[in-house]
Amino acid sequence: MKFELFARVALREDLPQYKLCRGDVATIVEHHPVKNGEDGYSLEVFNAVGETLAVITVAESQIESLMNNEVLHVRVLESA
Repeated sequence: MKFELFARVALREDLPQYKLCRGDVATIVEHHPVKNGEDGYSLEVFNAVGETLAVITVAESQIESLMNNEVLHVRVLESA
């Protein structure tokens, strides 16, 4: 398992079906190991005040660790 449970990670790509963008931060809530393929992770995505926006499942290659030279940023979530 590359990422630890409950670690915060950033999306590496836009996920328009969830209205999420590259760089959005999420928390890992479950690891989905795959024997002969790419592992997956369930992520919980929160808004700026800590309310859950979505719980999604992504491939390991779609997320990356947060770095100490990055700054979090707030954006308006596009409405439906």
